[in-house]
Amino acid sequence: MRYFEIKGGAPLEGTVRVQGAKNATTKLLVASLISDQPCVFNNVPNIGDVEITLDLCRELGSQINWDKKNKRIEIVTKKLKTSYIPQRFSGANRIPILMIGALLGRTGEDIIVPTAGGDRIGLRPVNLHISALETLGAKIESRMMKKEGAYFAQAHQGLHGGVIHLSYPSVGATENTILAAVRAKGNTTIKNAAVEPEIIELLLFLQKLGAIISLDTDRTIHIQGTEKFYPVEHTIMSDRIEAASYAIAAISTKGRIFIEGAQHIHMTTFLNRIRELGGGFNVKQNGIEFFYQGKLNGGMHLETDVHPGFMTDWQQPFAVLLTQTEGSSAIHETVYENRFGYIEMLRKMGAEIELFRQCLGGKACRFATRNYLHSAVIRGGTPLKGCDIEIPDLRAGFAYVLAALLAQGSSKIYGVEMVERGYDSFVEKLTSLGANIKVVDTKKSKKLQPA
Repeated sequence: MRYFEIKGGAPLEGTVRVQGAKNATTKLLVASLISDQPCVFNNVPNIGDVEITLDLCRELGSQINWDKKNKRIEIVTKKLKTSYIPQRFSGANRIPILMIGALLGRTGEDIIVPTAGGDRIGLRPVNLHISALETLGAKIESRMMKKEGAYFAQAHQGLHGGVIHLSYPSVGATENTILAAVRAKGNTTIKNAAVEPEIIELLLFLQKLGAIISLDTDRTIHIQGTEKFYPVEHTIMSDRIEAASYAIAAISTKGRIFIEGAQHIHMTTFLNRIRELGGGFNVKQNGIEFFYQGKLNGGMHLETDVHPGFMTDWQQPFAVLLTQTEGSSAIHETVYENRFGYIEMLRKMGAEIELFRQCLGGKACRFATRNYLHSAVIRGGTPLKGCDIEIPDLRAGFAYVLAALLAQGSSKIYGVEMVERGYDSFVEKLTSLGANIKVVDTKKSKKLQPA
């Protein structure tokens, strides 16, 4: 068993380079399956979710060369050797469901993928995916396979363009529809599409690949189907979630961190909130510096939303930051119904947080009157104490590490693999900033003991 051992109290200071975006890298690797042309990706993070996605691609027939030192992946899928993704990938992450969109136009064979996995932060229904793909001519059904769920999909007659109106601007459903539409005959229009920076990154890559694709100002994406593709080299955008995580760490620990590669355009909503609290930042040519500059003001009302709103993945570390302000603040989560599963452990560490089923905000919310604990009131100025912690999901994992860095005494944090799914060189980066953190491996420790 491996765990983090953390002693809190030290301000974090120094420089870190932000990794390539996890949520862009994995989707781009899937998108490479659309064609038989070689694709080269630069600025690839060395994280667990990339490993899993590459394993999925190899299963389908991809030839891959991953130069981890230089953060570069070369991938080509000249021919699909199968369209079946084994059940061992069930629950690994959310990528298998996107394989349907990527493969429907590439093969006339039946496509079988395990049900979606990922963090336990909500139901993540795939009805939007299925409805959109069926509009393009796919037939999809859910079946039990080896006592686990699987999706069976096919487009024996080929895919055709269509007009799709998403009832909610789901990132996953938008991605899946885009991937399928690239090889569909005719034109496809996606209305009320997600427009996150990672979606734009996908559009840019697909345009290089050969797609004729455009984005209107009203969340409408137009795609003209194509059968001609080209080799691509693409540098992956920086990870705005990792950048925000270290920004919050700098301010909450009363330190100063320069985040090399952080991109201003992707963080404007986040930066506004930092300034409202009284946190400091300087935008520079090659990154953003974040620093503590005195008393942090509470009294904030924060609502998560789809882009360009405040990211749901920024919410957890920001909640920890709000425990260090003066005054109480409220968070209204509108993206995932179970995103506050991490709160109970913060309470055990001393945080004063109350959860509510009501919508504490003015934004239209899918969870109104549905009995979910999706609003929180956080009382600032409460000292935290060290604790033994089990990580439930990726973003909660960083929030727990941050809380441990602020806490009095020591903490042991278990389930470190969750954090390593999404953060490259996690312990090394924190150590370079002055954090008192180390990885303890009980198996290795036992081996060192005399017989």
